[in-house]
Amino acid sequence: MSIQETMPKGGQFILEEADFQTIFTPEDFNEEQRMIARMTRDFIEGEVVPKAEEIEKLNYELTVKLLRQAGELGLLGADIPEVYGGAALDKISSSLIGENMVRGGSFSLSHGAHVGIGTLPIVFFGTPEQKAKYLPSLATGEKIAAYCLTEPSSGSDALSAKTTAVLNQAGTHYILNGTKQFITNAGFADIFIVYAKVDGEKFTAFIVEKDFLGVSTGPEEKKMGIKGSSTRPLILDNVEVPIENVLGEIGKGHKIAFNILNIGRYKLGIGAVGASKWAIELAAQYAKERKQFKTELANFPLIQNKLADMAIRTYVNESITYRTGGYLEAATQYLNLENYIFDEAAKAIEEHAIEYSIVKVFGSEALDFVADEGVQIHGGYGYISEYKIEQIYRDSRINRIFEGTNEVNRLLIPGTLLKRAMQGRLPLMEKLQTLQKELTGYIPSMDLSESTELLETESKMLESVKKLFLMVGGAAVQKYMQKIEQEQEILENLSNMMITIYALESALLRAKKTAARKGEAAAQMQIDMTRAYFQEVWGDLDKWAKEALAAISEGDTLRTQLSIVKKLMRMQPMNTFALKRSIAKRILEAGQYTTGVK
Repeated sequence: MSIQETMPKGGQFILEEADFQTIFTPEDFNEEQRMIARMTRDFIEGEVVPKAEEIEKLNYELTVKLLRQAGELGLLGADIPEVYGGAALDKISSSLIGENMVRGGSFSLSHGAHVGIGTLPIVFFGTPEQKAKYLPSLATGEKIAAYCLTEPSSGSDALSAKTTAVLNQAGTHYILNGTKQFITNAGFADIFIVYAKVDGEKFTAFIVEKDFLGVSTGPEEKKMGIKGSSTRPLILDNVEVPIENVLGEIGKGHKIAFNILNIGRYKLGIGAVGASKWAIELAAQYAKERKQFKTELANFPLIQNKLADMAIRTYVNESITYRTGGYLEAATQYLNLENYIFDEAAKAIEEHAIEYSIVKVFGSEALDFVADEGVQIHGGYGYISEYKIEQIYRDSRINRIFEGTNEVNRLLIPGTLLKRAMQGRLPLMEKLQTLQKELTGYIPSMDLSESTELLETESKMLESVKKLFLMVGGAAVQKYMQKIEQEQEILENLSNMMITIYALESALLRAKKTAARKGEAAAQMQIDMTRAYFQEVWGDLDKWAKEALAAISEGDTLRTQLSIVKKLMRMQPMNTFALKRSIAKRILEAGQYTTGVK
């Protein structure tokens, strides 16, 4: 039985209870992975941070030099097979490189665009000949890559691209014409992954070299943040691209584009984890150094509350992201990346598309929250560019737009779930039928009586809210059927519920796993953060469900549904003030983000 058959299917978390032993958590990092993280951090602190001001001024030469230094350390070839000059690391090691790169500011974006969406299309979808030609130089940084999907008239709607590719009379080259917009690394990239429509119809990927006649770039965009990264339009004017540079198959470029974006969404979440930890460290240190009313800011409960909220969001984000990283590693570890494996690669990456979108949405919004609170803790100084928290705040905003806007990803999450149910890939309809029978009978309120089992109350709450989601989702499907895609407000609420359920479950399973392995005392901070997060979002889940049901139903049907919601969403309030003071105390003692686990 293959790994793909034994691991959880994408979206399965909403239907079934997961076992904490089956998920990957940061506590599972091995020594080699930790060593890679330290090496990356040392490189950033030693080579990039001292030159950060110069990088922010768009010094291309310096950025390329640093990328090549990173290549010498193996930090560009983590995902490239050894036979093509790479390190062939596991996806968790690759993730740790990304998480620790973020302290390089804009440099981390140049790095991420190169090693991720720039290089991975060739890694996963290239022929052996294409890999042999391009990957060795991409692994060293001799050549820099860029990804070219967005156009002036098409952002999230990528398939409406107007760039064309026409085969010449000799049948040797495709002639490309069009403009790509907002291309990261465009100012110094050598290799461009370009999407165009063959004969104006067949969406196809091409490998385009900077030196091909007719390739040029427009002026640098003046951006709100990530100022040290190059962002330019790519202009293609009758560019002759050899037929051997077609990436994948004619008309199947969408499979490359969307699956590379899937991985990009995951890697964006990883970056958000690293940036959130950085912001917490800056805020905690400032709060301990700054005095107001003759006492340290760190002594004020409202400041402690902010630090705790920042830590809780980061813990949850870290939990969902590395859980998903475990799925990505399991799905791709047996792919023979030395060969041409188009269909196998597409299938493996696509399996957890729902989770990648969740990671992207949750991570980008968690980072925005953390960065905003970090600025607030700094007060007026947080608005001054001399303080790094100001840059983190500006740089974070693009993440909600990158890799498909959060609005588009929110529609994809429940939309993909329903599509897979229709395809028979997930037993959603069977689950809905079983639940409907259960809910038509007597529904006792959730039993929240004290239990001797760790986090049992939260486990019951999670089980209850999964039923709530299925009830609301089932009502929506039953009413709108195939037209449900037009009800975007309802889909957004369903998506918010799915995202939050995945977040709750990931935090809960991680705390349980840590407690089982290291003891409850060692896991206490994770337990506290999990409990606090359940309390924090419970009212949101209740609101999203009621809003959706009010749009779907009316009269007696709505009243019955709302009575079910009331029973499913019963909650015993907890003293979260005390929990958060305890969490903040540990953060301040450590002077940085910590889960208290050694």
